[in-house]
Amino acid sequence: MRGLVALVAIATLAAGLGASVAQTPPPRPGSANLRPIPDAPGKRVAELQGLDKVTARTQRFYAPVGQTTRFGTLEIAVADCLVNVPEAPPEAVAYLTIVDNKPGQAQEKLFAGWMFASTPSLSALDHGVYDVRVLACTMAQGSAPPSSR
Repeated sequence: MRGLVALVAIATLAAGLGASVAQTPPPRPGSANLRPIPDAPGKRVAELQGLDKVTARTQRFYAPVGQTTRFGTLEIAVADCLVNVPEAPPEAVAYLTIVDNKPGQAQEKLFAGWMFASTPSLSALDHGVYDVRVLACTMAQGSAPPSSR
């Protein structure tokens, strides 16, 4: 029965990931200090760092909130990105859904949850080839943020 529920959940995720992230925002982490990035020109993005363990290369890239970004075979969807209020210690928190799309194989959901910039090991992506961590939440200037691979 659990396998059937997991299969339905993966199918639902696969159907919804193609265009954008689910419209219902995830529940926020328990800190009252966290808030969305203050309004400014540009687009809200999560600044992420990816590590390809095979080539030992790291790459910083921007993932727009509400959209899906690719890093290698991974599709990373950012549902929300929050920062601490100015009087609190610096912190950035992003709600990520990470799916592996290996060619010729079914999609595999690897991670769904809040990632904290200050404590990346608290909720980390567990993958044999890739590591992904949150660096910051910011506003990207210009017509489009830099793309990943």
